[in-house]
Amino acid sequence: MKLSTREDIEAPIEAVFASITDFDGFERQALRRGAEVTRRDALSVAGVGAEWQLRFTFRGKERDVNAKMTEFSPPNGFQAKTRSPSLEGLVMVELVALSPRRTRLQVSVDVAPTTLTGRLLVQSLKFAKTNVNKRFAKRIWQFAQDIETKHKG
Repeated sequence: MKLSTREDIEAPIEAVFASITDFDGFERQALRRGAEVTRRDALSVAGVGAEWQLRFTFRGKERDVNAKMTEFSPPNGFQAKTRSPSLEGLVMVELVALSPRRTRLQVSVDVAPTTLTGRLLVQSLKFAKTNVNKRFAKRIWQFAQDIETKHKG
């Protein structure tokens, strides 16, 4: 199952890249929402090979996910692979400079089941795909608005 959206942001590509790669900030947000996050690499800054172990509750079940950065190309974006016991995923975040002060953010998430349990989860998400897409697009839109606000302030 694939989700994708794009937003145009009133900020230079470097500022947007700094925001999308604020992994320490994302870790703090996840912790505030009840997830457990563990960094599993020894890198001082994020890049290819950066890895996280996440544990959170989704649809009433504890989920374990491993995320690993597979591509990292400042200021154009990054790609990360995710793996859980029943799902594999690919997260791609791409930036395109539309002008010196405007950037297009494209985010796509592709999830594929690896077990029967994963197939059932993906199938249930497909039934609600319209709502899932709307929620995904809204969250990316909110993130883009936060970047614009931070850049202007």
